[in-house]
Amino acid sequence: MANGDGTGDARSGDGTPEDSSSSRIVLLTLASGQFLMALDSSVMNVSIATVAKDVGTTVTGIQGAITAYTLVMAMFMIPGGKVGALIGRKRAFVIGSVIYGCGSLTTALAPNLMVLLLGWSFLEGIGAALILPAIVALVAGNFPPERRPAAYGLVAAAGAVAIALGPLIGGIATTYFSWRWVFVGEVAIVLAILLLARRIADAPTEARRRLDLLGAALCALGLGTFVYGVLRSDEWGWFRPKPDAPAWLGVSLTVWLMLAGLLLVWLFLRWEAHQVRQRRDPLIDPDMLHNRQLTGGLTMFFFQYLVQMGVFFLVPLYLSVALGLSALSTGAHILPLSLTLLAAALLIPRFLPDVSPRLVVRLGVLALLVGAVVLMAALDADAGGEIVTIPLLLIGLGMGALASQLGSVTVSAVPDEQSAEVGGVQNAVTNLGSSIGTALAGSILIAALTTSFLTSVEQNPAIPAEVNSQATTELQSGVPFLSDAQLKDALDQAGTSPEVTQAALDANAAARLDGLRAALAVLAATALVALFFSHRIPTTQPGSKRV
Repeated sequence: MANGDGTGDARSGDGTPEDSSSSRIVLLTLASGQFLMALDSSVMNVSIATVAKDVGTTVTGIQGAITAYTLVMAMFMIPGGKVGALIGRKRAFVIGSVIYGCGSLTTALAPNLMVLLLGWSFLEGIGAALILPAIVALVAGNFPPERRPAAYGLVAAAGAVAIALGPLIGGIATTYFSWRWVFVGEVAIVLAILLLARRIADAPTEARRRLDLLGAALCALGLGTFVYGVLRSDEWGWFRPKPDAPAWLGVSLTVWLMLAGLLLVWLFLRWEAHQVRQRRDPLIDPDMLHNRQLTGGLTMFFFQYLVQMGVFFLVPLYLSVALGLSALSTGAHILPLSLTLLAAALLIPRFLPDVSPRLVVRLGVLALLVGAVVLMAALDADAGGEIVTIPLLLIGLGMGALASQLGSVTVSAVPDEQSAEVGGVQNAVTNLGSSIGTALAGSILIAALTTSFLTSVEQNPAIPAEVNSQATTELQSGVPFLSDAQLKDALDQAGTSPEVTQAALDANAAARLDGLRAALAVLAATALVALFFSHRIPTTQPGSKRV
């Protein structure tokens, strides 16, 4: 029986529906887990320099820790889903939460980079690889099919809101307390999750308890190698290697790592198919990937997270660097996105329970597209932070619409006993989309900024030829995204004249906007491409009697 809040009843272990308060507690617990996993992706981006100083390392060292966290999640997400199927989804969720909490505590107390890497990158990454696939399976096990869109919508919205709130939370903690309190807060959330997890009903475990170790190794190496190549593209270049970057046969190592990763993933799928033919226990059944509905949902997940993380990368840069807003103000200006995201994720399933998932997904992608285009047109160095409000409302609406449908679409495509495996694959795909979205947006931004800045410098007679030549050389080695204050300080230290300084500041301001517009244009084009894959999304809701 459905609850008045549109989320459905949680089910006890014997299948007996419990009261609506228990249903809400289960959903709150799972959403809190999703929130916690996503928070680490954005909360420390505004505090990297402070963290580096406190643990006696460099900004590059902290960025490496963030990269390692992403890599560990990417490598172990699919094996983590299988572990949940073998030992029980609830047990995997609880064990993952304990590991994650230990990682957060280790990070909060970290005296140096090595301890930080152990806590933040390794333990939290392993915990997330167990928790995220289990969440997908536990929603399927605790809510009937007709109520899963609302449940998945809230869980996905919790993750997206965490990414949106991350800069604000990190800014408040760093400004008024310490970045370490963020991780202390994560420990507190983990303890609350463990207390509430007793209400969650588990699903039966698989009869055979054997983990495909070779498949797990191939999967981890393949996804890890591919994601690592993507994450290093900003430093190494996508195809043409940057100066002093590693290369082979004149091609950036990024390409070779991505190709090697794809080859290993192909070998993993071939090995899994062999396991199925031998009637052994595969990590995932490759036949799942022939399921039109499942692959359609996974493809849309990939595009959603690519665009979503690209936007979350670009908008804070515009607010904090181009407009010079503080971390707190930047976080506050991103909040409108969270409002429409939550509204769409919760209200669409509640008030339109029988709406076509394909229609909602297409409207959601269109909202992402329109939001990116409106933001691209609104960018102006002389404007205030309020110009991002309407575009972010549209983008949040699109993200919420997708969140309200895609989780239910993927899980309903296969039997419930395969939900943990689907959770692993789904989170691996979203991880790939997130990595590529951030790297692609950053690469396009820097490439367009460099071209625009050099063109402005070359055409400005106030800038001497030797300054022009020096700028060209330095930009080819990799240009930072500088604020006016940062650039002015650098020029003052170099002893440039007021005329040259002003000309460079003007060129930098224009180039920043050109770079941001170019990156947003690519994200808008990506959203447009996603529409061509939306035909794989079904037109009827899971459990609907409508034909």
